[in-house]
Amino acid sequence: MDSARALIARGWGVSLVSRCLRVSRAQLHVILRRTDDWMDGRRSRHTDDTDVLLRIHHVIGELPTYGYRRVWALLRRQAKLDGMPAINAKRVYRIMRQNALLLERKPAVPPSKRAHTGRVAVKESNQRWCSDGFEFCCDNGERLRVTFALDCCDREALHWR
Repeated sequence: MDSARALIARGWGVSLVSRCLRVSRAQLHVILRRTDDWMDGRRSRHTDDTDVLLRIHHVIGELPTYGYRRVWALLRRQAKLDGMPAINAKRVYRIMRQNALLLERKPAVPPSKRAHTGRVAVKESNQRWCSDGFEFCCDNGERLRVTFALDCCDREALHWR
């Protein structure tokens, strides 16, 4: 916004500057009306997280394998029972991250070395099987369910139910 103020001070039009810099024209007017001693009244909130941290430690003490989402869900449920305001999930994540309470990520599963060519048929029996099932309603309202397993070589039904 400082560049917009500088351009307008040099004589460029507010409308042109707002279009070129893709900022709101109304916001530029607000900025231009500010005095030189104007200060932003907003300030960051320094929240006291000790109470939340104690509750997180209590949950993790009982259930150490829970990640931040489950911990957040339990804290939210407990806050509702106690009549307290709910805790934001991002706040729980931030507190757990700052205190090294997050679970380690699981290592990625390496991809299979087998080539996936899309062929289902095999040259010999008893190497690969497939299964399927279907269901339909009879005229009397009863349902008929059929499930079966086939050999992918000779299409022989191994079992059906």
